Amino acid sequence: MWCFWLIVAGVFFIIEIATVGFLIFWLGVGALLAMITSFLTNSIFIQTIVFVITSCILIPLTKPLADKFVGKNIIPTNTSSLINKHGVVIMDINPIQATGQVKVNGEIWSAKSENELVINKGTEIEVLKIDGVKLIVSPIKVNSVL
Repeated sequence: MWCFWLIVAGVFFIIEIATVGFLIFWLGVGALLAMITSFLTNSIFIQTIVFVITSCILIPLTKPLADKFVGKNIIPTNTSSLINKHGVVIMDINPIQATGQVKVNGEIWSAKSENELVINKGTEIEVLKIDGVKLIVSPIKVNSVL
């Protein structure tokens, strides 16, 4: 029966490699502990109980610890790093015609205005959020001193 538990553990570890949740790993560890139990007893019932109990104990005890270290160094993608950046309108943003382009960080993006306003070419903008492949922008208010 130890071969069965070894195969089950291997399948769980392969599934864990394909996912990023760090949850299936503990089922694989439970299967390995059930395999060790199979050397001590031939009872499939006891082996299954060891698998279920150890998996159910390991998941809640270690998942918060793993979550603390995994995902700590999340690097924003290119698009999410554009939020709050400034740029300039290079083609009028017209909500009626659904046209408009901006240049942010040297890259050209399709854009929509936040409040369905027309924003003219040359206006400095701030990226508020991203909707699909379009940046949602707002003109930057320039405080002029008289």
